[in-house]
Amino acid sequence: MTRTLSFAKTTVALAAVALMLTQCANKKNNQDGAQFDSSLTKGKLPIAYVNVDTLLANYQFAKDANEELVKGQEDSRLKINSRAKQLQEDMATFESKMKNNAFLSRERAEQENNRLVAQQKELQELNQQLSNALLTKQQKFNEQLRDTVNKFLKGYAPAHHYQVVLSTNAMNDNVLYAADGYDITKEVLQQLNTRYTKKK
Repeated sequence: MTRTLSFAKTTVALAAVALMLTQCANKKNNQDGAQFDSSLTKGKLPIAYVNVDTLLANYQFAKDANEELVKGQEDSRLKINSRAKQLQEDMATFESKMKNNAFLSRERAEQENNRLVAQQKELQELNQQLSNALLTKQQKFNEQLRDTVNKFLKGYAPAHHYQVVLSTNAMNDNVLYAADGYDITKEVLQQLNTRYTKKK
C-alpha cells in the first residue's frame, strides 16, 4: 500500500505574487479621481512592468522559501513511505499467518486485523496532516512575498514617478508589448535582494 503525498507544486503557488503586482499603482491618484497628467505622454509614460518569473527565479527570499518547502515535502514523503512500507510488511505477515492457520484463535486473528485497519487509518490521517501543514506553510510564504513586494513598490514607484506597475509571466502575460525601458525587473530584483541580504 504505497502512498505518496499529493502536494501542490511550490514554485507555481509562489507565482501568485503576480496577482498583486498590478495593484501597486499610486493609490493617492485613485482617491483623488486619478487625474492623468497629459504632459507625461510627451516622454516616457508613468508605467512599468515586472517579470514575475524572473523575480521568483532570482529573488533570494523566494529561492530560500522554495528550498524550505521542497525539503519539507521530501521529509514528509519519507515519513509516509516508511510507515507505508512497515504496514505492507505487517499485512503480508498477517496474510501469511491466515493462510497457514498460524493464529492460536479466531479472536487473535481479529485483533491483528483490527490493528492493521487502525494503522492504515492513522497513515491516511498523517498524510492529510502533513499535506495541510505544508499547504499552510506555503500560503504563509506567499503572503510574506506579496507583502514584501507590495511594500517595496509603494516606495519605489512614486520615487521613480510610476503611476502603474504591471506584471508579466509565462502563464498570464498582461503585457503584450512594451518598448525598452519599461521593464524594471532587474532594478527591482537587485534592490529586493539587497534588502533581504541585510535582514538575514
